[in-house]
Amino acid sequence: MADRTSAISAAIRAELRLLDRKVRSSPVLLAELLHPDFREFGASGREWDRASVIALLTQGGAPAPPPITTSKMRGVRLAPDVVQLTYDSDSNGRRAHRSSLWRLTDDGWLLFFHQGTLFD
Repeated sequence: MADRTSAISAAIRAELRLLDRKVRSSPVLLAELLHPDFREFGASGREWDRASVIALLTQGGAPAPPPITTSKMRGVRLAPDVVQLTYDSDSNGRRAHRSSLWRLTDDGWLLFFHQGTLFD
């Protein structure tokens, strides 16, 4: 049970780090958290890969994004090396249900897949 709990806790720490504005503005810090095969279905309906997410979040001259708050975060260990997190996010009134798949690699827990769905 402790192993399951520690895996979920590690994935939650990594997810919260990924939502930090300092991390989101740094290509190096983002790259440390995104799996090389990362994919996302964004709340906008657009599909993203690792390179496009890093480029979008770190583009020069872009205004700092509003802080992102989370609620209802919970995790499930799906396999020894996979944790799914689900939670709700709020970024300046833009709310979304979110789901993330984190994979344990030689470099630690990396975000492999993410999906956001807007809600009122």
